[in-house]
Amino acid sequence: MTIAAVLTAAGSGTRLGHTLPKALVPVSGEPLVVHAARALLAARTTDGAAVSQLVVTAPETHLDVVAALLDDVVDAAAAEVRLDVVGGGRTRQESVAAGLAELTDDVDVVLVHDAARPFVPADLVARVADAVRAGHVAVVPGLPVVDTVKRVGQGDERGRPVVETVPRADLVAVQTPQGFDRDVLERAHAVGTGRGASEATAASDDAGLVEATGVAVWVVPGDERAAKVTTARDLLVAQALTTGALA
Repeated sequence: MTIAAVLTAAGSGTRLGHTLPKALVPVSGEPLVVHAARALLAARTTDGAAVSQLVVTAPETHLDVVAALLDDVVDAAAAEVRLDVVGGGRTRQESVAAGLAELTDDVDVVLVHDAARPFVPADLVARVADAVRAGHVAVVPGLPVVDTVKRVGQGDERGRPVVETVPRADLVAVQTPQGFDRDVLERAHAVGTGRGASEATAASDDAGLVEATGVAVWVVPGDERAAKVTTARDLLVAQALTTGALA
């Protein structure tokens, strides 16, 4: 089975307090997208397979910049890798769809990863890919939820009423990369294409699109190091991860 990775890197850096697109914000001297791409390309499945095509979705105004940054990462990879950098869409869902359109004909396993999770361990990437290659056509990594979670109803300016307390044993916090059989993922995007134009309706992850088609999604163990960088505080945590301060 041939593995490709779609790396979403088209988001803005507004919530990080940067004028740069989020994926280009540096941590330890290198942009988030570089860290994320390097992790994807370092992964090896149990039988030694690696990502053979890396498709990166980036802001239209920064395509050349992202391509130049990743050329060195691809050149340094242990295996031969094809790199494609394409413009992202209005939403994450549209960006992933744009990445899927660039896949070569031989690809049959697709990993979808967010550049905002720059320090995903290579063994987590491999764990997801292995599960897809073993026959689970849709796979997500997840971590147990440690907080008490309550479902709430409509409220007012003073608060919202609790409807129920959701058992934590039934919940996981989902991460990326998410892995899919190519045909399953492309079919899910085709069915859900009408949702992708607006953030109000777009799927927050690809597994959600697949679930909507009735296909079962499986969970494998996640990893705290695959944390998402969303705020300035998250950047500080990511910096600590690179220096070993949180090891």
